[in-house]
Amino acid sequence: MFTITLSKIASPILLSFSAALLLTSSLTVKAHSAELLEPNQQAATSTQDIRLISAGAGITELVLALGGENNLIAVDASSKIPKNLRHIKQVGYHRMLSAEGLLSLHPNVLLGSDVMGPANTLALLRSADVKVISLPSATNKNELFNNIDAVSTLLAKTNNAETLKNHLSAQLNKIAKNRNQISDSHPIKVLFMLLQAGRPAKVGGADTAADIIIQLTGSQNSATFSGYKTVSQEGILSMQPDIILISSRNESTEKQDISLFPLLANMPLLASLPAYQNKHVFVIPPKALIGGLGLSAIDEAEILSQQFISLTKSALPENSQEPVE
Repeated sequence: MFTITLSKIASPILLSFSAALLLTSSLTVKAHSAELLEPNQQAATSTQDIRLISAGAGITELVLALGGENNLIAVDASSKIPKNLRHIKQVGYHRMLSAEGLLSLHPNVLLGSDVMGPANTLALLRSADVKVISLPSATNKNELFNNIDAVSTLLAKTNNAETLKNHLSAQLNKIAKNRNQISDSHPIKVLFMLLQAGRPAKVGGADTAADIIIQLTGSQNSATFSGYKTVSQEGILSMQPDIILISSRNESTEKQDISLFPLLANMPLLASLPAYQNKHVFVIPPKALIGGLGLSAIDEAEILSQQFISLTKSALPENSQEPVE
């Protein structure tokens, strides 16, 4: 994690920041909503001079997919970057950004989702003439493509945007074909669980990134509520899912065989579920669950939709399938 001491920021700036903080500490994000960049809006800073901090895994994926890595100076903790870009700094979690850490990198643009914050950090950045751009979390293709257009406008990558959108359209068309096969053969009930060490499992209902992935595959979410809720093992058993999707914020467990997934050892009742016994359990990477409909979510939906077709062609409750690695 990148940190820097307070002494590295010039004292006049600190004084102005402190004054701004007193005025803004009680304000909410809605009271100071971040600036939205429309696709036809020209960026105030020339593309070559943009020093960009990206806050949010889905936003960082768009920046990299559009070829904006040369402008990227830092990302938040939820963002994953390739090994050849490990020189790029990390500045903390996108919901808990520190103005001190960000400003020490001398950015002129902060680009993130509509949940980045806190509000006083965004206010301090604006007072230091940093352009703060917030993009709404996408829930459908049109919203995702609008975000792609906005980022490509900022970085002058409109040609790359068309290439990316064509690629995503082809992916979504393939998923739709898979979805039709699944829906016509047998409705599948899918349960998503977020597992965290030392905490009860949380089940993802409607209006979550997990639900977006489930809906893309043409399956039914076993959870009938909205958002993430803690559900007992008995409650999970009563849902009787055909397939279980799990994820954990612990990256070290992400690639392990599902039977060795450490956090499942704390949920022994799950062993009685046919979905668990038949190995109809799949791991979703955490990056696919941040920021609504994004590139990783579409990738995961494509993988799962193909896997689900294989399960429906076999007798779903009676046959096993190896989990996604």
